[in-house]
Amino acid sequence: MEGQDEVSAREQHFHSQVRESTICFLLFAILYVVSYFIITRYKRKSDEQEDEDAIVNRISLFLSTFTLAVSAGAVLLLPFSIISNEILLSFPQNYYIQWLNGSLIHGLWNLASLFSNLCLFVLMPFAFFFLESEGFAGLKKGIRARILETLVMLLLLALLILGIVWVASALIDNDAASMESLYDLWEFYLPYLYSCISLMGCLLLLCKYFSDLILREK
Repeated sequence: MEGQDEVSAREQHFHSQVRESTICFLLFAILYVVSYFIITRYKRKSDEQEDEDAIVNRISLFLSTFTLAVSAGAVLLLPFSIISNEILLSFPQNYYIQWLNGSLIHGLWNLASLFSNLCLFVLMPFAFFFLESEGFAGLKKGIRARILETLVMLLLLALLILGIVWVASALIDNDAASMESLYDLWEFYLPYLYSCISLMGCLLLLCKYFSDLILREK
């Protein structure tokens, strides 16, 4: 009996993992399709380009669409969590909505956090530098030369941001424990940097909003 119970528990865990992975994939696929139509709707139509520039534009379009889908998912995740919790509380015995469980919501939050950091620190800078790259002087022109220049620019940008955050942390909280915590990349440094960038973005958005109000009053 105990062996059967263990097998049944493993089967239930396997089926729940498959169900959650399928739901996450379907939700992201829907967001990706919607994001693709939004970007192509407002994307500036360019003339016919060479093969190399066309490949670069397609890669950048894919990365931008992926980032927009992740951003939309992160924004919609909070209302989705609230609505799913209310549905479960309203219909606790309904078999067909039991897939809206805490494990699914927790997994969606983990995926949103992971891909948000990936898009913010890797994909979007790579897409921007990749579009602007032409290859280093003296190297043979092509996709590889552009990728090499993009990776070098990403490395320099990472060093610059690391130095800025290090100086800011030293000025605000000059403590040995806080400085050592910067070495903890996943648990402290990336969330700290993510919060700083989000704060700067909100401040810039507020400045733009108030400047637009002032210009309208004039």
